[in-house]
Order: sequence, then C-alpha cells, then structure tokens
Amino acid sequence: MPDALRPTPTIDCDHPAVISFAESSAAGAQDARERAVKLYYATRDRIRYDPYSLLMTVPGLRASATIEAGHGWCVPKAVLLAACCRALGIPARLGFADVKNHLSTERLRKAMSTDVFYWHGYTAIQLDGRWLKATPAFNIELCEKFRIKPLEFDGTEDSIYHPFDLQGRKHMEYLRFHGEYDDLPLDKMMATYARHYSQTVFDTSSGDFDLEVDEETRNQVR
Repeated sequence: MPDALRPTPTIDCDHPAVISFAESSAAGAQDARERAVKLYYATRDRIRYDPYSLLMTVPGLRASATIEAGHGWCVPKAVLLAACCRALGIPARLGFADVKNHLSTERLRKAMSTDVFYWHGYTAIQLDGRWLKATPAFNIELCEKFRIKPLEFDGTEDSIYHPFDLQGRKHMEYLRFHGEYDDLPLDKMMATYARHYSQTVFDTSSGDFDLEVDEETRNQVR
C-alpha cells in the first residue's frame, strides 16, 4: 500500500467515524474525481472553521476527533480531508505553507502578535496522476460574513486562497511552502510555533471566533 493511502496516527482513515463520514459525503459519486470533490465540500462546510481549537496533540488532531468535535482550524480540516480520501482509496497527503492572513479578527491578531499563520494546512490529492492542492479551511458561512470568495474545488485545478476579498482588500498572501507529507510533521510545526507565537495562542478557551466575526462584520458594507 502506498504511503499516501496508509492510516497514520493522525490520518486515521481506518477509523469507523472517518469511513462513515467519507462514505456518506461521497454518496452518488461515479469516480475518484467526483468523490474527492464531494469530500472537499463536506469537509469545508460540515466542519466549522475555528482557529481557537488548537489541540496540539496527536489525539486532538486526528481526523476522527475533528468529526466528533464538528469544528477545527486549517490543519485538522486538512487532516480530515486527507483521511477521507484515503478511506475511499484516493491517495492524499498534507501540504503546508506560511501565509499572511489580512482578515482575521482583532482578538486573534492580538493573541498571535502577528498576521502570519505558520504551517497553514491544505490537502494534496492525487487524481489522474496529478497532485492537486485543496484547501477546505473556511466554511461557506464564514466566507459570506468576511466577504471572501469561497474556495471551490473541481478536481482538475489547485484550490488555494485568493489574494483579495470581494471588496478588493488584501486577503491571503502565500509566503513560503513547506512541502507535502504523508503524515503530520507535528514536531516541525511545534518548533516553529514556539519561535513565533506566545503560549496564549494555545489556550483553547481563549475566544469565540464565530462571535468575534459576527461583531466585526455586523456593520460592514455588503
């Protein structure tokens, strides 16, 4: 079995909850591309984006744990999509990049002391012999509130963030790509986080992201 199809400590594609999530999400798909597309949208929209749910442990980052929680930040959502793909026989890896995100909340920016998100996660999916990038982080409701164009994925092209939002403001800049991995490089991630972030970032009770977004976007021009 290729490494990009194997279960790992975090990509637990053999877990019953992951298999069930994958099979129900991809129901009706006729081929691998259709299955991958359906899995992308299920992960993007059924799992709410929450940057405060930073459980930086192997159990906390498992795909099955993200399904149970119903929310997660970019890395566990990328892990979940990879696990779902592997569960249905589609090779998948984890990809990472440092990005500058201009549209986080004020409280999150203060907690991070930077607008750079190190080791931002996406999923690399192999379809028809090509590796494609798919980023399922921001659910559709969050995109609508932030006036961000939702990322679409059709199984033929990369799906990475747009540089500008719908009002022409800077949204996402890719600063550096770290490559793609068959399993989560948690030690490398934690070493980078220790250099750049304060410990308060990892306080999982530090904020309510949905409430912060509602408050900051309530009066914006539509």
